Amino acid sequence: MKIVAVEAIPFAIPYRKPLRFASGEVRTAEHVLVRVRTDEGVVGVAEAPPRPYTYGETQDGILAVIRQIFAPQLVGLTLTERETVHTRMARTVGNPTAKAAVDMAIWDALGRTLDLPVTALLGGYTDRMRVSHMLGFDTPEKMVAEAERINDDYGITTFKVKVGRRPVTLDTAVVRALRERFGDAVELYVDGNRGWTAAESMRAMKDMADLDLLFAEELCPADDVQGRRWLVSHLDIPFIADESVPTPADVTREVLGGSATAISIKTARTGFTGSRRVHHLAEGLGVEVVMGNQIDGQIGTACAVAFGSAFELTARRAGELSNFLDMSDDLLANPLTIRDGHLQVPPGPGLGIDIDTDKLTRYRTDN
Repeated sequence: MKIVAVEAIPFAIPYRKPLRFASGEVRTAEHVLVRVRTDEGVVGVAEAPPRPYTYGETQDGILAVIRQIFAPQLVGLTLTERETVHTRMARTVGNPTAKAAVDMAIWDALGRTLDLPVTALLGGYTDRMRVSHMLGFDTPEKMVAEAERINDDYGITTFKVKVGRRPVTLDTAVVRALRERFGDAVELYVDGNRGWTAAESMRAMKDMADLDLLFAEELCPADDVQGRRWLVSHLDIPFIADESVPTPADVTREVLGGSATAISIKTARTGFTGSRRVHHLAEGLGVEVVMGNQIDGQIGTACAVAFGSAFELTARRAGELSNFLDMSDDLLANPLTIRDGHLQVPPGPGLGIDIDTDKLTRYRTDN
C-alpha cells in the first residue's frame, strides 16, 4: 500500500450560469484533479477547487505545491501513515485545498485497497444526506424561480441564500420573497461571505426576524473582533463560522471567543483527516455543524457526502451538496443524482466514483 505517485491535473468546466456572492463569483470550475497511485495499482482521486478570494490559492499554485513540494514528501509512505502525511504537508503554510485533496485521494485509495467505502471507514452512520441548495445573487423574482425549479426537479427543501449586498434591503427582500412563496415548506438560512459590517448585519437580521431562519453565516469579517462578538451575542439563531475557521485552532478561537456558535465543515478545505478533527472538536464544544460547499464539482461533492454521512452530527442537517447542478458537465463516469431532496453516497469501495477518461481528456488544460 505504498504511495508511488501523487499527480495534479488542471481542468476547466464552464458553469451554465455564474454563482455570485459577496466575496466574488465563479463562472468556470478551474479545478485540479488529484490522483494518488500505489504500488498495488490502486488509484485514489479527489478535487481541489482554487478560491483565491477566500484562501489565496490559484490553480497554478495548487499544481506547483502538489508537484514540487507534497509529492516528493509523500512518495514512499503507506496509505495508513495519514498522520505522517498530515505532519509533512503542515510544514507548508496555507494551501488548504491542495492539502485536503491529497488527503482525500489517499483515503479513497485506502478504501479501494480494503474494498470498503470511505464513509464506512470514517464512521458509517448513514448512506445519504438531505441536500441544501445555495442561491447566488440575483433579483427576488429570479432567485424565487430558481428555488422553485430546484424544489420541483430535485425535491430540495433547504436553501442557503447568499446575502451581503448594499443596501441590505436588496437581500432581505429576497429572503422575504422566498418565505412568502414557500411558507414553512422550506428551511432558509443566509450567508453573507463577510460582505456586511456588524451594524449592517444586525439591521438585516432585525428586518428578517419574522422569517424563521435556521442560521446566519459569516455576515461580517472575523477580523472585526469586537463587532462580530457584539453581533453574535445579540442573535437568537446560530451564527456559522465558515471562511474564518480553516483549522481546528480557528474553530476553538471563534467559538470560545464568542464569535460563532456553529461551524461549517468543508472537506475541500480540511480533507477527511482535518474534517474529522473539526467534527470531534465541534462535538466536544457542543456547537451545531453544517456540511458546507466550496462550489465543488461532483468529485468534491462525493467527498462531502461521504464525510457528512459518516457521523450523526453532520448528517443531522441538510448538507450543501447541489451546486454541481449548475456546471455544464463534470468528470464522473456515473454522475451523482439527487432524488427526493437526498444525495446517496455512491456505492462501492473508496468514494465509489470513477473518472471518465474521455471527459478528462476533453477538459484538462495541460494537454
